[in-house]
Amino acid sequence: MTQYDNTNRGVLFKNDRKAKDSHPDYTGSLNVDGVEHFLDAWIREGKSGKFMSVSVKRKDKQGGTSRPPAPAPAPRGGGSSFPDDDGPFAPLASGRSFLAV
Repeated sequence: MTQYDNTNRGVLFKNDRKAKDSHPDYTGSLNVDGVEHFLDAWIREGKSGKFMSVSVKRKDKQGGTSRPPAPAPAPRGGGSSFPDDDGPFAPLASGRSFLAV
């Protein structure tokens, strides 16, 4: 099996451990130029509708706090896996719980 290159890719999964409103709605990981990061996202409501607010933190700068790593994203096969997409966050609006970054 060929190793998949995750450089400059990330993934978010619905946070099923959310206990407080301040906890992120989605968590995951992001690789930027070979450096691994934690990625958190919150669904917010604004004047123009729903949007995502995100936080990125380097994994090697966490100072003792750790979180289990998110599963690696599936290889991209070209084209959207959601044929009815109206925009980058359409999967969230339609109730889907996965968003590739």
